Amino acid sequence: MQTPDEVPASSSRMWEIPSWLLVQTAAHASRLVSDGFAAVEARGYHFRVLATLDELGPASQATLGRRGGIHLSDLVTTINELADRGFVERSPDPEDRRRNVITITAAGRRQLLRLEKQLAQVQDQLLAPLSPEERDEFARLLTRLLRHHIQRVQG
Repeated sequence: MQTPDEVPASSSRMWEIPSWLLVQTAAHASRLVSDGFAAVEARGYHFRVLATLDELGPASQATLGRRGGIHLSDLVTTINELADRGFVERSPDPEDRRRNVITITAAGRRQLLRLEKQLAQVQDQLLAPLSPEERDEFARLLTRLLRHHIQRVQG
């Protein structure tokens, strides 16, 4: 990341505004994650769906969307992509045959491990200037901020 002295297009005041710093860092993080997943022919939604299924078990599309924070239209495309590659299976919900239950497959678990390794490399790139202790503290502070704002929205 450049310092204020190296970036003549931005005011040095900007480097004192946490929200601006977060937005700029988030843009870099998004690019790194997107490029990292693209290198293994995946997308961020693939990781979110596979991780959610692996951790929380099979779910309907609606439940999976809520758990993963993915809009239904994006979720349908993602599930189609994952199903075409054998990473998830769809089966009729025994409680409501109009719904599908999505389940991660063994191949999906292997893909999830590949994506986790790729994501770890991306985290190392993104957080390169920070020590392990600083990385932990940074993640702790971001978690605290995010939880605060999520709770405010949820009321």
